[in-house]
Amino acid sequence: MSTGAIMSKKEKNSKKKKAAAENYYDLKIDAVDRLVNAKSAPKVSEKEIRQYTSRGRFHIPAWLKIVFVKFWFSGAICYFFLWGLGIYVSGLDLMAILAIALGVSTDLMVNHLLHSFEPEKGAYDKWMMIPFRKFWTIFLNVIYAGVLLYCVIQLYGVINTILVGDVNEAQNVALGVGPFLFGIFYMGFDMLFVTIKNTMVKIIRDANAKTV
Repeated sequence: MSTGAIMSKKEKNSKKKKAAAENYYDLKIDAVDRLVNAKSAPKVSEKEIRQYTSRGRFHIPAWLKIVFVKFWFSGAICYFFLWGLGIYVSGLDLMAILAIALGVSTDLMVNHLLHSFEPEKGAYDKWMMIPFRKFWTIFLNVIYAGVLLYCVIQLYGVINTILVGDVNEAQNVALGVGPFLFGIFYMGFDMLFVTIKNTMVKIIRDANAKTV
């Protein structure tokens, strides 16, 4: 075979490879364009996106974050309002101020913070007594906070009665009100009432489903 024929064959092979490479990249570009401009692409939830973007990070369970937020805010209200204003205000006036502070913080801060933690919208509704936000929900949260506060006060009374007997006759109260225990008790009663609400809602839904 002559040198010219060999060179011609090499040139043909080189042209074929070049054409194949151009076609390959053209196909890749077309595929990318189709993906970018696709209108029928399946929607991916925030929960799935977070599963892939949060790998390698320290994962805190959802229930622990929720419990801590509820505990921290109620304990902080006790510290700033009960301890801070207890010198100047007492009795029912102080309890009313505490109920208002607890209800407002729940409506404006606690629930908002929990919603910001949600992997997808509505995922943490089951952890809140009033999961939605309207202009009038602040009043419901204040009333609800008053109920929880009453339960906490009664619990303190029961514990002190067990420890020292009649609280009115005792010289010293065995268990005083502090931010840490107050936060735990308040959060505990909140979780109890929320669980009762969720159970009642489930019973009603199951009953309605059976009648349909």
